[in-house]
Amino acid sequence: MDPFVLIVLFVVLIGASVLSAPRRVSVEGFYSGQAAGQAPSLWVLVLSQVTTWIFARSLMNAAILGYFYGIAGTLAYTAYYGSFLTGGFIVARLRAKGAMSVQDWLHDRFGVRGTVAYNLVIALRLLSEVFANLLVVGLIAGAVIEGSGTWAILIVAVVGLAYSAWGGLSAALRTDVVQMSVFFGVFGVAVLYLVLSPGFSLGAVLTAPGTAGAWNGWVLLAVAALQVFSYPAHDPVMMDRGFIADEETTRRSFLHAFWLSTFCIIGFGFFGIQASLVGAEYKGELIGTWGTMFPMWVFALLMLSLLVSALSTLDSALSSSARLVVEELALAPRTLMGGRAVMVVFMVLGAALTLWGNATLFDAVAVSGTASMFLTPVLIVGLVMGLRVPTWSYLLAFAAAMLGALAYFGRAWPVFASVLPEGHKYEQLLVICVFVLVAGFAAVLAGARRA
Repeated sequence: MDPFVLIVLFVVLIGASVLSAPRRVSVEGFYSGQAAGQAPSLWVLVLSQVTTWIFARSLMNAAILGYFYGIAGTLAYTAYYGSFLTGGFIVARLRAKGAMSVQDWLHDRFGVRGTVAYNLVIALRLLSEVFANLLVVGLIAGAVIEGSGTWAILIVAVVGLAYSAWGGLSAALRTDVVQMSVFFGVFGVAVLYLVLSPGFSLGAVLTAPGTAGAWNGWVLLAVAALQVFSYPAHDPVMMDRGFIADEETTRRSFLHAFWLSTFCIIGFGFFGIQASLVGAEYKGELIGTWGTMFPMWVFALLMLSLLVSALSTLDSALSSSARLVVEELALAPRTLMGGRAVMVVFMVLGAALTLWGNATLFDAVAVSGTASMFLTPVLIVGLVMGLRVPTWSYLLAFAAAMLGALAYFGRAWPVFASVLPEGHKYEQLLVICVFVLVAGFAAVLAGARRA
């Protein structure tokens, strides 16, 4: 395709994002997302939730898993979007208890040690969001113009940082609406072309085993089922949006975000499955494959949808980073300059990680999802059942989850390889998740008492 066309379209999108950002910003708007003292409306909240969760890494993950494991792989990744249902449930319970963030509730129950453990996990997640979305930008640029990946990462990092640092959460919410509207338009056209093309068969897609067989896709679906309760609670982007509007608006926003994002993830998964069905070779994270499968205008729309989702996630991740460091950790002053300085640090670190060389996008999901699983027994026993969980139980569950995340990350290390079962990495991940949950519930239930 002519890279000039894609560049022009992306520049237009960036211009629209900058123009939609607020001209004047208050400290309250920067950290709490209010515009002129008003909380965001229902559909502003819905579109912001969706666009920050169907980010570029997720779209690529859905397609890649669909390519290798067929419909099982796509369903496995889609299952993570049940997080909108479990996340909405958690937010409603927290607000009913008078908490205005996960940290509020944890600090009330476990003090400083409880919030420090939690904040460590979400800081790592935010950093991985910046890294992974910049990485996808680099992959797209490298596929379109050879050798341009690093330059594209730097340009998007600077532009995303510029308007994010100007308006904070209020800018992220407003630009999310513009970016999501563009995304639905270009992605909708691409999906319509796919399903109407002569070589597409819905029956074949729904029964496709993928190039590597469906088994590991079903294993990953089991992993997602174990992680889906705790997963949203460690995502600060989702949790931040659970406390900025009234309770009814928030509840409805989570429900609408669930079905919208589910449609998008399954749709992108279909592109990966179709690539496997036509016998296309896997290369360049599927980007190069799509360039040979589809007309250039469809390929351009797919690339633009990925770039849109990457940009929209970057501003939300940066605004949540500012809120975490300033409001929760109190490591910087609650001023515009304090929040902007935090954003610069996270963007620089995330961009630096793209030079690390790890392009396995799902590993970041697996590691952070496993690390978050200490929250499952804590929230079920402490928040849902209303029992008092002692701090030592909380810390033991946290330690088990950290060990599990480390074991998956270092599964090839001799110390872990000697105890993990032989098999595919997703089978090992399932065993690790079961261990984390069993150890976490054992620790929490051993110390739980009536409140």
